[in-house]
Order: sequence, then C-alpha cells, then structure tokens
Amino acid sequence: MLKKFEDIFSIPELRKRILYTLLFLFIYRIGAHVPTPGIDGGALSEFFAQQSGNLLGFFDMFTGGALSKLTVFGLGIMPYISAAIILELLTVAVPHLSELKKQGNEGREKITKYTRYGTVLISAVQGMGISIGLESMTSPGGVHVVMFPGWGFRLVTMITLTTGTIFLMWLGEKITERGLGNGISVLIFAGIVASFPSAISRTFTLVQSGELQIITLIVVIAIILAVTAAIVFMETSQRRLPIQHVKRVAAGPQHGNVNSSYLPLKLNPAGVIPIIFAMSILAVPSTLATFSTNEIVQKISFWFTPSSAMYYVFSLVMIIFFTYFYTSIIFNPTDIAENINKGGGVIPGKRPGEHTAAFIDYVLSRLTFVGAVYLSAVALLPQLFISGFNVPFYFGGTSLLIVIGVGMDVISKIETHLVSHNYDGFLKKGRIKGRSLI
Repeated sequence: MLKKFEDIFSIPELRKRILYTLLFLFIYRIGAHVPTPGIDGGALSEFFAQQSGNLLGFFDMFTGGALSKLTVFGLGIMPYISAAIILELLTVAVPHLSELKKQGNEGREKITKYTRYGTVLISAVQGMGISIGLESMTSPGGVHVVMFPGWGFRLVTMITLTTGTIFLMWLGEKITERGLGNGISVLIFAGIVASFPSAISRTFTLVQSGELQIITLIVVIAIILAVTAAIVFMETSQRRLPIQHVKRVAAGPQHGNVNSSYLPLKLNPAGVIPIIFAMSILAVPSTLATFSTNEIVQKISFWFTPSSAMYYVFSLVMIIFFTYFYTSIIFNPTDIAENINKGGGVIPGKRPGEHTAAFIDYVLSRLTFVGAVYLSAVALLPQLFISGFNVPFYFGGTSLLIVIGVGMDVISKIETHLVSHNYDGFLKKGRIKGRSLI
C-alpha cells in the first residue's frame, strides 16, 4: 500500500493536481469560518441546534456547518446546483437550450454561462430572504440573532453571501480544471466530511455519559457498514448493452470486420438528485413551522417530520417520482439510438432507429425502477433504524451516498493517471470497474 502512495506522488502532474485540490479545499474551509457582519454567532448556533430536521438543517449539511454559523460561504454551492438543475429541466421546454446541448463544447460553454447568471440571481434572492428571516430569529434564550437589523444589514448580508457563493463557484471550476474530480462535488464532499469529527466526538461523549449504550453503537456501526457496502455495489454496477460496429474493408459488409463494444447504463441513472429534490420539498413545511406558531401549520408540519409515518410515505412517493422524472430528462433513448446509428453501430437483434430506441427505453425503465427503490432505501431505512433504536444523533444515507460517490470518482481519476504512466492501479486489479449485470 505504501508503494502505491509513492507511485502517486512520483508522477509530477498527479502530484500537482492533488496539491492544488488540497490547497483549494483549505481555502474553502478557511472561508467557512469567516462570519458575516452583524450576526450574534452564539445565538444563531443555538437556534440551528433545534433545526436538524428541516430544510435549514438539510442545507447546513451540504455547507459543512457554514449556514448554521452564517459565514461568508453560508449559502454554500447549493445555488449553483439549483441553477444547473433548473437549466437541465428547462431543456425539455426551451428548444434553444435543447439545441445548445447538441452543439458540443460551444453549446456547453453557453449553458455554463447561463448557469452562472442563474447562480448570481438565486444567491441574491436567497441572501435577501435569509437576511430578512434572521431579523425575526431569537435563540432559545431569547437573544436576537441580528444585532443591528435594517436595510443596511440586509444589503451587506445579501452581497456577502452572494459573493461567497460566486467565489465557491469559481473555486469549484478551478478544482475541476487543475485538481481532481468534479469541483462542485468535491466541495460538497468536503463540507459533509468536515462534520464527521464533531459527530464522532459527540458520539463518544454520549457513550461516556451513558446516554448511548455500547450495544446500540455497535448496531449503528454495523448499519453504516452495510449501507456503505450496498452503495459501493450499486454505484459500480452497470447494465451493459452490447454494440457491434462493422468496419468495411471490401465491397460489402460481408467482407468487413466486426468490432464489439457496449453502452454502459448505471443501475442508478439519476444519481443523488432525486433525494435532494424530494428532501428539499418535504422539509419546507417544518421550516415554515419554525417561523410560525399557527396551529394548522404546526399540525401539517408534523406530517413531514420523521416522527410521523406519513413522512416516509411522502418521501417514498416523491423519490420514486423524481427518479423517473430526472432520468427521463438526462437520458433520451431516441438521441442515444441516433448516436449509435451515426457511429455505425447496432445492438444485436435490434433494427436501427425506433426499435433500438424502444429497447433502450425499456431497459432504462427497468433500471430506473431499481434505482428508485435503491435511493428510497438509502434515504429512509437508516432513519427508520435509528428511530427504532432511539439513537440520539442523526445518521443519513444521503450524505454517505454523496461521500462514497465523490470518493470513488476521485479514486478513479487517480487510477487513470497511474495506469497512463504504466503504474499498477491504486486499488486491486488496477482500477475501479463497473460491474456488468448482463
């Protein structure tokens, strides 16, 4: 294993990428501790300590605790993700965006530009909304979160949070360009991982105080390991559709050479996006209840908390819906069939055109169902287990899914550099391979 690490740092380009990634992440974590002016940090932390089950707590997980402290990176990279998802959805309804996706690098650059503009707009709106909401917040002890309310505070907060998100967007692009992996994903990964040490420390404190039994902790660790193994298995599994390419070397195809390849389709085509969509919507009622004492609002919000059985029903339905919805947007069987045909390939036993598209759509539908069940299990089963064992801390499969997915992507990038320089892979057998399910 030590030899593998020596191999990694013996490649100048790979060494530079690793160091750049670490430098950018260090800058990110420094900014996550620089407070926004005019905020009573202690009062805000006490307020957020009670919000782990609503939208605020959900987004705070992705910012690595920056939102609960309202630092300059308080909004995190979520506005950029929201803008990217919105543009992805708009490609279905706006022909111009759909055409841009087909124009290669030039089209992608324009979509990226639109995403940046959308990020600024969303950040400004969220920043202003947060600044107004903060003025009415008090800690459990009655201390006001905002020390000097008014339009001066609102404008400063909006500009600070928007600038912080723009800087993170730039930082993410630089990680993608000069570091390892997708920069935006790496920033989310760093934010989630940053909360692990404090969670482990709190766990040991609970064990020492007797609030958490050793046997319960062992069961929870076993659940975490089982979920981790399931995520790794599912994220590396593929359904490979065989494709044959005929290369003509004489007058007709009967004298040609047949080259075989395959079209890899992940067992979870939609990734973690359906969970983010579903949980964001489900967390809205409980978040509104935080700012309202209305009895009806409080009753409705209870249905959308893990204490209610309806929460799990709503979550299951919405995750399945968004899995199918998002997969239908990012995968177009007709376009895939057309690209296969343009490349001179055919799926054995399927005629080019509509028959190939129908077959791909059939396979995708089955994979999407498996992916929807898998995402539902990852998002909900850990919560059910933890509630059943009455564990006094939160463990989410969503965060594990993100951490493992990004970690595997970074490792695969390292693998590629090692193999391209004639080194053995970092992992056994040289590289992470997708598991074929055919």
